[in-house]
Amino acid sequence: MNVLSGDTLEDRVLDSVRDWLSDPLESRFPYDGVLAAFHAGGKEFVAKELLALLHEARAAFGRFAGSPARTALLRDFLDVALDKHDGVYDYPSYTGLRLLPMPSVDEPDLLADIAVPRRDRLTVQLLADVARFELGALDGTETRLPLVRPTPREVEKRLRHAMRVAAPALDRVMTVRRPSDAQVLDQARWLVATIDVRLDAYERDALRLSMLPVYTMHDEYVFIRTLQLFETTFATLAVLLERVVRDLGEGDDPSAAAGLRSCATLLSEAAPLFSMLATMQVEAFRTFRDFTSGASAIQSRSYKLVESLCRRPDADRLDSAAYTSVPDVRRRVLDGVLTIEDVLDLRLGGDGAGPEPELATALDELATTVQRWRQTHYSIAVRNLGQRTGTGYTEGTPYLDVVRSIPVFRSRAADATGCPVAAHREEEA
Repeated sequence: MNVLSGDTLEDRVLDSVRDWLSDPLESRFPYDGVLAAFHAGGKEFVAKELLALLHEARAAFGRFAGSPARTALLRDFLDVALDKHDGVYDYPSYTGLRLLPMPSVDEPDLLADIAVPRRDRLTVQLLADVARFELGALDGTETRLPLVRPTPREVEKRLRHAMRVAAPALDRVMTVRRPSDAQVLDQARWLVATIDVRLDAYERDALRLSMLPVYTMHDEYVFIRTLQLFETTFATLAVLLERVVRDLGEGDDPSAAAGLRSCATLLSEAAPLFSMLATMQVEAFRTFRDFTSGASAIQSRSYKLVESLCRRPDADRLDSAAYTSVPDVRRRVLDGVLTIEDVLDLRLGGDGAGPEPELATALDELATTVQRWRQTHYSIAVRNLGQRTGTGYTEGTPYLDVVRSIPVFRSRAADATGCPVAAHREEEA
């Protein structure tokens, strides 16, 4: 299927890429046209001739100059745009994670106190972009992803949950006063305007280039942004937990407890994203997911980093698709990277003594929060998928059903017994 066949948009885009190839400067790359072509029918239906030209453009990297950051952004964009063409389509490429400036455990000398502000800044940017898209569709000015628009009431609910996630991050990264007493749509318009003037050129491009849906269903926009938002939070948690491991090894229990509480807080603050996701229309989701085979959240590297920093995964889980799909994380585990539970076991010497009360409370708080997150993830998946298989050839909801009972810390009695944790339920009205 070629949704651009015979359309003047296709001709213009093809001509613009050919023109760029004649003088391949990074600053001249026709992002706008290429994005328009991808959004016209979704990544699944981009013209093969355009994909071939983009493949040629990627090969031209040795022939043009540009700033390292901008050149890397273009290279990453082309890799994400060509994932299906290359046969490497997966969850990270579907969500465009390489294009977003999220914290990472791979970044040398990234301090925990820098990771949280970076997470907050990216979080409010992604939420403002969701608001921009939803308001544009509501106002009739947004033409992308036109199929099965939500009702005004659904948009209002969606934006209410978005503002709930944005609020604590805004309070930490900005000094401006939020209009908390305004109507939801007015709050969302304020968020869009407030963030828009604070975006630098790189951030603005990273946001727009990281939205490459597979189809033209309206709700895929909020789906992709929600996945990116969760990944941003889990990437930050991984940075914080690495610091917790170091603090525990140095005997700094107060700092370790503070880091654990920060992790629980960030994950709790992200919880309304599930309610935002629950505003998706089930049939719309089931339509666009037909084109996402090969991409599944089971491939989330950040989530596995968080899980494996808490404790070493059991052998059967380490050998399952959950970890074989993130081989670098699996290698970290096999190489013996220390976990929180490892350090506590070494310090306590296996004599049955537990950590100090403040640290024990922080461990339990994080464990309970993670279990609650898993339970809610399962509930949302059941609503949208039923008993269908997952999008990455996984077992879907049966897999999530098993995963939600995995102890976060084996040594914590309340957690290890698989204590029932009520699903996080956000108000729907």
